[in-house]
Amino acid sequence: MATRRLGVGETLGALNAALGPGCTVWIKETRARHLRSRDFLAPHRALQARFDDGQVPEHLLHVLACLQGPGVAPVLRCAPTPAGLSLQLQRPAVFERVLSAVAAYATPASPALPGQRVLLHCPALRSSACALRLSQLRTVLVADHLARALRAHGVCVRLVPAVQDPHMLTFLQQLRVDWPAASERASSHTLRSHALEELISAHDGRTLSPGILGRLCLKELVEEQGRTAGYDPNLNNCLVTEDLLSVLAELQEALWHWPEDSHPGLAGAPDTGTDSCLVVHVVSCEEEFQQQKLDLLWQKLVDKAPLRQKHLICGPVKVTGAPGPLMTAPEYYNFRHAQVCKASALKHGGDLAQDPGWTEIFGVLSVATIKFEMLSTAPQSQLFLALADNISTKGTKSGTFVMYNCARLATLFESYKCSMEQGLYPTFPPVSSLDFSLLHDEGEWLLLFNNILPFPDLLSQTAMLDCTAPGLHITAHTEMMCKFLVQLSMDFSSYYNRVHILGEPRPHRFGQMFVRLQLLRAVREVLHTGLAMLGLPPLSHI
Repeated sequence: MATRRLGVGETLGALNAALGPGCTVWIKETRARHLRSRDFLAPHRALQARFDDGQVPEHLLHVLACLQGPGVAPVLRCAPTPAGLSLQLQRPAVFERVLSAVAAYATPASPALPGQRVLLHCPALRSSACALRLSQLRTVLVADHLARALRAHGVCVRLVPAVQDPHMLTFLQQLRVDWPAASERASSHTLRSHALEELISAHDGRTLSPGILGRLCLKELVEEQGRTAGYDPNLNNCLVTEDLLSVLAELQEALWHWPEDSHPGLAGAPDTGTDSCLVVHVVSCEEEFQQQKLDLLWQKLVDKAPLRQKHLICGPVKVTGAPGPLMTAPEYYNFRHAQVCKASALKHGGDLAQDPGWTEIFGVLSVATIKFEMLSTAPQSQLFLALADNISTKGTKSGTFVMYNCARLATLFESYKCSMEQGLYPTFPPVSSLDFSLLHDEGEWLLLFNNILPFPDLLSQTAMLDCTAPGLHITAHTEMMCKFLVQLSMDFSSYYNRVHILGEPRPHRFGQMFVRLQLLRAVREVLHTGLAMLGLPPLSHI
């Protein structure tokens, strides 16, 4: 039996290739009502563009029915239907292949190239924690999630700026954002000397304010880049300050010297090839103009400034139901934390906020609520926050709902473990001995086909940055993980509410119980991996 991991992409690629050259025809089904009869479909209209009257030749039908290849799922049957060409997989065989190698489906489908480096710059972290706006908080969470996704993909990531404010560090720890700290600022002496040579000498006879060195004309650089680059045409002069040079010095230092644990062969080596490093500035739309100035100033003052600088612009955050006119990020956290405590008190009774055993849980639930709110919308789009909405494990779109189902999974496996220790159930048998044909509930196929099987591709897509596209701006897919985890939790919750996993301890039922537990082991592995991409630990109870 082939041992390579099965893949949705590989299967779709083989299906399309089997029909000959031309545009993509096949689609993967996701809806439960369609999956009752098919797993992939070549729609009739798409077939009409490839074949006369949409009729696929008989010999191609035979090829599709016998389709094989690396990563290609085994086919059961392929037949014409009114909707088009329908294909169904050998589901027991797919269950066996996937659930016999659970860990393989919690890693990216295509690792990054060796030595790939990304420097992520989040200017919002230079502000104080108490003044951090919600739009800035969004950039911090996007940058943190993107860094985790890139590292899981095998990319070497450097985060800038290193945070000096102890209050900001405390707040980031509270948010479970993994960001480096620094005790002192990078030296800007060399950049200062270079800047003084470039500065416009005339100041109209006016005395410059302390900290301001002069101004530089950026118009020529903007014109060199061209209109298609995306720079604001109003960029003309830049007021050069000591603080601005300090920012550039830190960026340049980070670009030239990578930490020892960052990547073999790169540690501490100056000028390891700035051209090979992608610099991504993650900024709010309010800060974009200032960041463009910094970008151009870097190119103006430093000969070896990175050739590839991209701007990931996060859209504005619109708030309804806020207790005040301008809510800061810490106030937002405290507001959601209070709602989490109140919801738990209503569910369990008593003031659990004073119970040390619940302190950690409330912190995780609060952060989960915030991250799912902030990250479930594509970063480029405007984000709407409805703060008046109550926090509940019943709402299927929230972070608390995902964490609630994470806790349900933990409780299930803990119940099995306790029952096994009491002698009610036998120990878990070798996976190779399980009968995967016992998995025939439609909810089981939904969990595997829509969640476990495509997860490696999802991990790769969340780390995808199109740095070859022309222009200044870049897009990221940081919303995909939150949406995926919500859908996984919905599918699991529906299945778990309907199917009794740990039945009565009767030997003739153990086979089905174990194979279902193995399926939910895979669900747990995927869920935990997805939560780790958000900096969230799994919860054992809520």
